[in-house]
Amino acid sequence: MSGPAPIRKFSILIPAHNEAESLPSTINAILHEFSSRPVELEILVINDNSSDDTESVLHELAARHPQVRALNNHPPHGFGHAVRRGLENFTGDAVAIVMADGSDLPHDILVYYHRLDEGAQCAFGSRFMPGAKTVDYPPVKLLLNRMANLFIQALFGLRYNDVTNAFKAYRREVIVGCQPLLSHHFNLTVELPLKAIVRGFNYSITPTGWINRKSGESKLKIKEMGSRYLFIVLYVLLEKWLSKGDYRSRSADSSEKN
Repeated sequence: MSGPAPIRKFSILIPAHNEAESLPSTINAILHEFSSRPVELEILVINDNSSDDTESVLHELAARHPQVRALNNHPPHGFGHAVRRGLENFTGDAVAIVMADGSDLPHDILVYYHRLDEGAQCAFGSRFMPGAKTVDYPPVKLLLNRMANLFIQALFGLRYNDVTNAFKAYRREVIVGCQPLLSHHFNLTVELPLKAIVRGFNYSITPTGWINRKSGESKLKIKEMGSRYLFIVLYVLLEKWLSKGDYRSRSADSSEKN
């Protein structure tokens, strides 16, 4: 039996709402990291109803760098809708979801690419394992993050401890195999990995870094998201318990890679 197909084209999906200050440095750092790698790169930025200069900044970046492609997100707006529009439009063999604010490290994106190219169907990072590092993580947000992830780990019997982080990468067949996506908001960051796990796709875990944004403001409003996260977690849990494997991928390898 032949092994997994190589990743010939790698897409990086960046949702952006009012990120004119952050995008140039974020995109330039990614381009520099991949500059000597033998892979075709696509950086797909979804402008999500920005009221600052994000759109014009993107046009300038796309004119300067052929790897950069920009799309405007049509209504309804919001993080989940922006990511879903990107997942409907990326052209690579695999896609990484990356934040526009520079909090995700370009080197970690490259590690994800290598894990997928070596055969993993999903590349998941953890900011809370040996070798990982966080800088200026807000204490209240950190406490809520750890509580939410412990809750998810207990429900699903997982060793993986950073499900809620958006920064992950998937082969194309995983994105197809996780449809339909329901989340409209940041709870999409939980829906995608949990569905991938429950539907039997294999995943590789690697330590990642995280640096708090230097400009702009966070788009995640924690007080608005509690019930939405819970809904998605319970929705995927019911699929695991009651669907009798109806949605599992035939090509999935349920073994976990480390």
